[in-house]
Amino acid sequence: MIRIKIFGSTPPCAKCKEVERRANNVAKKYPGKVEVAKFDALSEEGDKYGVMLTPTVVVNDKVVAVGKVIPEDEIDKAIKKELEV
Repeated sequence: MIRIKIFGSTPPCAKCKEVERRANNVAKKYPGKVEVAKFDALSEEGDKYGVMLTPTVVVNDKVVAVGKVIPEDEIDKAIKKELEV
C-alpha cells in the first residue's frame, strides 16, 4: 500500500484542500493500492517529517512537495516510482 500524507493547517487553507483533492484524484487511478491521509502540520506526525510549510506532501515517507500545490502528474510520478520498487 502506497501512503500519501498531506500535511496542512487547521482549519485547512485553500492550497491544502486543493492538494488533498488532487491526491485523491490520482489515488482513484490505483484502486486498493494508494491511500491518502490528512494530518495537521503541527502534529506529532508532522514533527516526524520536519513540516515547516503547508501544504507538505509525503509519499511513502519521502517528502515530494513543500509549500506548494503539486500538480497531479507529479503525484502520479511519485506513485509510479514507488510501484517500481
